[in-house]
Amino acid sequence: MSEPINGEPILSGRSLSFMASGRALVSEASLDLKPGKTTILIGPNGAGKSTLLKLVTGELKPASGEVLLDGERLSAIPSWRLACQRAVMAQHTRLAFPFSVFEVARLGVDGVGRALSRQRREALVGECLASAGVAELAARRYQTLSGGEQQRVQFARVLCQLEAGRSVATRQTLFLDEPIASLDLCHQLALLDMARAIAARGVAVLIVLHDINLAVTYADHLVVMDRGRIVAQGAPAATLDDALLRNVFKVDLSFSRAPAAGLPFLLPQQHRPSTATA
Repeated sequence: MSEPINGEPILSGRSLSFMASGRALVSEASLDLKPGKTTILIGPNGAGKSTLLKLVTGELKPASGEVLLDGERLSAIPSWRLACQRAVMAQHTRLAFPFSVFEVARLGVDGVGRALSRQRREALVGECLASAGVAELAARRYQTLSGGEQQRVQFARVLCQLEAGRSVATRQTLFLDEPIASLDLCHQLALLDMARAIAARGVAVLIVLHDINLAVTYADHLVVMDRGRIVAQGAPAATLDDALLRNVFKVDLSFSRAPAAGLPFLLPQQHRPSTATA
């Protein structure tokens, strides 16, 4: 893993709580997202991971606590400037109109890339589609794609938004909520490799994942949630242990222990990311 870029947090969530139907979905959650670092949020179903992501992106308003983006309250930042400072790939995205793949990716540039020439905006969309591995689908209707292909197109969209936003904001954040859920192994690794490459440019990246092996492979900073609370966070090697697996994930498994003789297994840590950058 590359050395993270030093600097003050780009985004800070302070004592965030959120209630729904009288139930606390997030309670007193605090975290910092720093430039050049990939933060990965893990936990069992219902732990509050996606809700916390929606709080720090501004999609939900916290019942208590605050979110600061470069020291400014998130709620006070104009939407046009916020679009330049952060990009969000939601877990589920539905489109009612028959957009082409190129048009969906271009949504990331529309409004954000006003300072760019039309020629540059068009070229940017093509570059990001290629980076996401879906350039050959540019003319296809978005609704005709598989779930995994749609995920990769949405990733191209947020790449477009970040790149266009760089003309306005030099400190940016990228939020990915379960971005690999519909992807095959090859594209899972490719997307996470690219997220790491984006972080290496100085972007603060927050990813929600379920796969613990991939989380420890790609995270600079690991955040573990359970029942709405952050129960552990830090470097992966210092955060996860057998007791946490039992208490949070309800499984009796051990870290760093090979399976029984003769049982094949695959470690994503064996993967060597390509040297290409986003």
